[in-house]
Amino acid sequence: MTSRIPRDSRLRLVRPRTLAAAPVRTDGVVTQTRPPRPAPRPPEGTPPPGELARMARRGLADAARVARWADAALSPGSGHGAPDGRGALSAPTAERAAADLDLTPRQVRADWDTARLAGLVEVHGDSARPGWRLRAWDRDDTAVLRGWVALFDAWSLAHPADESLEAAAVAEVVEAMPQVLSLLQLSAGPVPVPQLLDLLGQRVEELRTERCEIPYGPQPEPSGAVIGTTSTTGTTGTALLPLLDWALHGLAAVGALTYADGQATLTPLGSWAVWVKLEQICVAAQSPAGNIEQSAEDMLRGCARLRPNAARAEYRAWLAARPVGSAVTELIAAARGEDALLRGLAFEALRVVGAPAEPVVRSVADEPPLRPYALLWLAEYEGADPEDVHLVLTREETTWLWVDTAAAVADHGEAQLLVRHLESAVQPTVPALLDEVRAAGHPRTVQVLVALAAAHPDPALAKAVRRAAFQVHTGGV
Repeated sequence: MTSRIPRDSRLRLVRPRTLAAAPVRTDGVVTQTRPPRPAPRPPEGTPPPGELARMARRGLADAARVARWADAALSPGSGHGAPDGRGALSAPTAERAAADLDLTPRQVRADWDTARLAGLVEVHGDSARPGWRLRAWDRDDTAVLRGWVALFDAWSLAHPADESLEAAAVAEVVEAMPQVLSLLQLSAGPVPVPQLLDLLGQRVEELRTERCEIPYGPQPEPSGAVIGTTSTTGTTGTALLPLLDWALHGLAAVGALTYADGQATLTPLGSWAVWVKLEQICVAAQSPAGNIEQSAEDMLRGCARLRPNAARAEYRAWLAARPVGSAVTELIAAARGEDALLRGLAFEALRVVGAPAEPVVRSVADEPPLRPYALLWLAEYEGADPEDVHLVLTREETTWLWVDTAAAVADHGEAQLLVRHLESAVQPTVPALLDEVRAAGHPRTVQVLVALAAAHPDPALAKAVRRAAFQVHTGGV
């Protein structure tokens, strides 16, 4: 005989919340161990954000124009086809755009690539569509500046190296250029190429030393002109000169600096972007909870005890200290583990990563344990209304996520948190919830139901939940 559930035990119809939206604390409310760092100020003379955004809009005007053309001409149902080949424009589409915009197909392709790198166009599978930044382009200065910084970060893709340059050497120069840009930023004026070349050579040598790239076998004695130096008269400087020339032209092409008459100078936008990057390094160095050197799993465990804002600061610090690709891989690996708490927190950290994490998150959306988290992440990334983002999940996926979150609460939270978690279920009654929880097939269903029954003060409800746990455990109905 089924137990009757008291009227006041009916569940409220509310938007389901993931664990990440309300982090579980293992020892009550935890405050930060140090006062928040004051908001940093850019160097004196840096234009205000509104002026920087106007500069960025001017620099990306052609890319925005092509993106808007594609938005209108290639929209679903327009009959004019769509971008193809991993988001690249097909030849007929490029020619049509060139005719409509009074450009050459080559210019159209270049502007299209810039739009993709700046986030004005987003690639999804084999197609592309306007990004959220294009929608906010005329009204949101922050979106514009983030788009320009995305292009700044991708300068080596926007201006590819000539095939005659060795790929390994190109990669070394790309890795070493932040040091060169820091010198330009600190100089606050033009810097001669020989000085930049000397610094680049030193940084490349440091990178090689860090990788322990020591050649085997007997080596010729270096000449006196190059012992202990990487000047432009030495072999290293001579080899790096065309690479530095390519890098400076590439950064000039995206508007980060000017390069002429044998010297380079950061533009106001470039100087501001370098300052932003230096600030990220400072944030990493001042990691509030000391998790910067931890693995993703240990870092996430540390963040479980922090308030949401403090946790996000910790995610940013941890991410700033390592390449974004390896960081995303680590976070996904942590999410695949058995700890549901880490699963929710890993996707919170991936929200801080933003666009660079999109391809990887999309690739794991077919993995059942990660699917609800990935779908919610993608919906938010694509600009869904926060109040409606849960609609991307099926009823079954929502229930699975409810159980997964409950497992995290049961493992790491307090009993009262688990009782309150009932309110986030979409089912209107406890019996309906139990029926769907049993059908969800979550591996932690029995443990979650047992913990909920033990924690809930209502005897009738606790009895129904225990019965459901027994039925799942024994395979009954």
